Order: sequence, then structure tokens, then C-alpha cells
Amino acid sequence: MLRLFLRFLIAVLALGPASTMAQPAQPATVRVDYTHSGNALQDQYALERVVIEPLPWPGSTARNLDDTNRGHNRVEVVDAKTGDLLYSRGFSTIFGEWRTTDEANKISRSFQESVRFPKPDRPVRVRILQRDERNQFSVAWSVEVDTDAQEVVKKQPALPVKPIPIHVSGPSPDKVDLLVMGDGYTAAEMNKFEADARRLTQHLFTVSPFRERARDFNVWALAVPTEESGISRPSEGTHRASPLGTRYDIFDSERYVLTLDNRALRDIAQHAPYEFIEILVNNETYGGGGIFGQFSTAAAGNAWANYLFVHEFGHHFAGLADEYYTSPVAYAAASTRMEPWEPNVTALRDPANIKWKRHVKAGTPLPTPWPKAQYEAASRAYQKKRADLRAAKRPESEMNALFHEDLKATNALFAGKPGRPLPHRHDVGAFEGANYEASGYFRPTMQCLMFDRSEAFCPVCQDGIADIIDLYAGPARQ
Repeated sequence: MLRLFLRFLIAVLALGPASTMAQPAQPATVRVDYTHSGNALQDQYALERVVIEPLPWPGSTARNLDDTNRGHNRVEVVDAKTGDLLYSRGFSTIFGEWRTTDEANKISRSFQESVRFPKPDRPVRVRILQRDERNQFSVAWSVEVDTDAQEVVKKQPALPVKPIPIHVSGPSPDKVDLLVMGDGYTAAEMNKFEADARRLTQHLFTVSPFRERARDFNVWALAVPTEESGISRPSEGTHRASPLGTRYDIFDSERYVLTLDNRALRDIAQHAPYEFIEILVNNETYGGGGIFGQFSTAAAGNAWANYLFVHEFGHHFAGLADEYYTSPVAYAAASTRMEPWEPNVTALRDPANIKWKRHVKAGTPLPTPWPKAQYEAASRAYQKKRADLRAAKRPESEMNALFHEDLKATNALFAGKPGRPLPHRHDVGAFEGANYEASGYFRPTMQCLMFDRSEAFCPVCQDGIADIIDLYAGPARQ
């Protein structure tokens, strides 16, 4: 324990006197915990508690306002008297995903949620906005908060572990702070957790645009040991008690890994500087998940962990949509094709003003032709093999081999025939099939890390990521 703390202290002191003494004092961090409940047709909110977290606000107060228009929701903190906007951020929620499942048409459920913001010097009104049928934000709930009130939680128990500095570039207010958390690691596996966190962080910074912007990030690692190795996988009869409550089989999707225990997640995460969280689960079975502005997950022991870490972080960090559409998902198909808020998919209602117009070369047809029918035929065969392997409970190595086989076949199809490359293989256009839908939604390029298990983000996804890096570590926005 002492060794980890000293490493943390050394990393901070290494930033120099300017980071520890000359920087103006940061405000405290406020967290509002609330419940969000309902079903497919209606929802409601209720306040649980207001917390002053142990560490100061990690972000720059010069970048308090979010102009990226991301997320299904937005939090706004306004002066209770004047209505002046003090802070805003877009985000999405697990409830928002759940309400698109079949279960939400049958029952109501309640989910824990939180929003965090720098402590104001006056009473404020915290507003939660949701996108309406026009895809515009409107207020869904608001609550007045006095962060100096006596019922505010101002002291909490210390955590038995300390954060590990993985990649420290400078003072937190000037950087994006990423917290890599572990779940399913025993006390004897803490060195393994640190090695996993370092390995996957290193890989993240080989992928553009994270590679070029690595100096804009700080990365910390934090894990509370578990009694047993690994996390729960109910579909296999595996149940593990873990501090974060992370598990497979979310929404009955065997590969979807999330935690529904937001209180546990926030109570542990608050002991490290963070704006974004990626949870590494100590399992070999393929799986992960990502919610914009909440957290992402990845199975650290899987052969595809590098891909999982970066792909799911793309969801969480930048609100990137899935560009694939042939894999089974729990969500019901949308009845309308509204223009998505995600930066990397479009309904193509106005081809002349496509949202990534600056990347489209003159003369590129919109929609853009690609071997869609051949891809879908091959994908149906692949998905059947995948389902059969899971049903037969075959070793994970066979699933990993199938993934390699599928990616190889896709690359070969998209390469075209010898001497006859596909005409738009490397163009940015509008390729039909995205956002879990075979028709009506379009992705920017034929292939991207958000489409399959390839290794690079397309230019449009790179732009979407860079916008969020700028929000936290770019020029002041006020």
C-alpha cells in the first residue's frame, strides 16, 4: 500500500512546483445521485443525495460549457436566482438503452444515475434534459441544490487502496483524466491488474487520434480486490461478488458487460481524478460495453482485449455509434429514421449537407455503393457459427479463431479482385448499414473500428474523438 501511495505522490510531484503550488485552488467536486425509473412509455426522477467528493474538481473551470451536442441527455447547472448557465455536459444512460428493449414494454425498472460538476458558490438548479421527438433537448427534471446545506454528504470513508499513476502528463485541470478500474481481480492479482491497465493504455495511445493527443491525457488505475477471480456471467451459472457489480449478460446479451450499481462505481471512483472510466474485468470471455459519459468495459483477458478497450471507449468517450448491423442486439428497431446525434452515423435526409461533408470528395455518390449483399450473406453464416459455438459452450479459443476468420474474409471482400479494387474502398461517403439497422442509416466509410474488429478509426470518428479531447484539454471555451 505504501509503495503505491509513494508512486502516486512521486508522479504528482514530478509535475513540478507549478502544478502543486502555483495553480489556483480548484473548486470541490459535487455529485448528485438520483434514480431514474419508468418503462418504454414514461419515466421519472427522484433525488437520492448530494455528495461532496474527496478530491477537487479535475477539470478546467474555463471549459464548463459543452457545445458538442452529444448524448441523449444533458445536465445543466444554472444559478437558482438568475438562471445563468454555469455548467453543462452531454451524456447518455443505461436507462435510455434499457427502455428500447422488449422488457421495457412489459415492466418498469429503476436505475441509479449521477451527475458531477464543480462546486458553485451559490444555490443552483440542476436540470436533466432529454432529447424529444424532434431530437432537441428539453427539460425532463430539475432540482434545486444548495451544496452548503446540512444534509449534503461532506465526509466519506477512506478507500483501502490508492490510485496508481499510469500515464501522467500534467495537472488534471489541463488534461483529460481517464480512470482505468478493475473488477474481478483478487488481492493476489493486483500486479496483473496493473499490468493489464498499462498494456491496454499503451495500446490506446497507438490508435489515432489518441496517439497524437497522448500528452493531453492523464491515466490512473484503481481496483478494490475481490474474494474470487473474475466477474459474474449468469448465463453460464457463474456468480461472483465484486465491488463494482460488473457482469455479463446485460439485457440478455451474452457479450454485453456493464455494472448497474452506479452508487458502488461512483463511491470507489471518487478517490481518483477522473472524467472518464474504463472498467477492466478479469475474464477471458469476449465482452464489453460503453455508455457515453458514464463508463466503458472490456474483458482484459480476451485475445481481442485491445480492440474491446478502444471500441468501447469510443462509445463512452465520444458518443460514437456502433456502425455494425448484423450482430444480434437487445434493442428494438426504431420506427422512424430520425437524424442521429452520434457524429458517425446519418439518416442521410439531406445528402448535400451530410454532417461529415468536409471529408467527402467531389463526385462521391451518396449513398455510396459497396458490396452490401455479399457482406450480409457472409455475415449471416458467420453469426450462425458464432451462436453455435456459444450454444455448444466451446472453448474461447475457437471463438477467437472465428473472429479472425471473419475479419480476414471482410478484408478480402473489401479489397476487391486483383487489379480491380473497389472504387470507394478508402473514400468517405455514406455506406448503408449502421446503428444496428441494415437500411435507413449510413456510416462514413466502408470499414472502421466502430464497424468491425479492424484497427483504425475512420476520419469522421477521429474528428468526433478530437472534439471531446478539445472540450476537456483544448482552448478555453468561456
